Amino acid sequence: SRYGTAVALLLPLAVCGLIGLMNGLLIARARLAPFIVTLASMLGARGLLLAVTDEGANTYLVDKSTWFTHLGQSKLLGVGVPVWITVALFLLGGVALRRSRFGQYVYAVGGNEDAAALMGVPVARTKSYVYTLSGLCAGLAGALNAAWLASGVTILGNGMELDAISAVVIGGTLLSGGAGFLSGSLVGVLLLKVIQNIINQIGSLDSSYQQVVSGAFLAVVVIAQTWLARRRRRMR
Repeated sequence: SRYGTAVALLLPLAVCGLIGLMNGLLIARARLAPFIVTLASMLGARGLLLAVTDEGANTYLVDKSTWFTHLGQSKLLGVGVPVWITVALFLLGGVALRRSRFGQYVYAVGGNEDAAALMGVPVARTKSYVYTLSGLCAGLAGALNAAWLASGVTILGNGMELDAISAVVIGGTLLSGGAGFLSGSLVGVLLLKVIQNIINQIGSLDSSYQQVVSGAFLAVVVIAQTWLARRRRRMR
């Protein structure tokens, strides 16, 4: 890259982490609606991307001889380095959620903010941390994708936020909060991609049916979650 490989990796982390922190502060401190805040930041980020790339006309190429490109294209034991990074973050996140105080805070805030506050949980700080970590992970994913493709493709990732929500919900995370596991989210990602690949292998179906089937599957899972939650409440 023009400014060095360190900048190519750290700049997306800094920008996306800052966006995540801003979202967290607006949601936790100003008590704005999470959906509105995250939607506004997404639209703002996409607008900035279009401005920087001249409405998507410019694609910035990365020198394939740099360390940054090797990070995305190199393999270790036959598996791509980005996969190893993902596995490491997955394990680290799982341990943090299940074995650390911060992880217990996250579950408590997700389950009931008022009850968590009464127990002494720093609700606003915890939510700000979560949104910041989410932004950092998004920045890392974008950087690794650019390193893998050796270019900055402007349209890549459009609509992927819906796939992310679908995979997490399919993996068992409740939209109401308080329950969910990283392992379930991983299973949701794999299951969603298996369904999409099956559709691609069926010659009689167009690839556009992926979104239709994914949306229908998500609706079924949400309905099942709602029914199970109501049944648990009745049994209590």
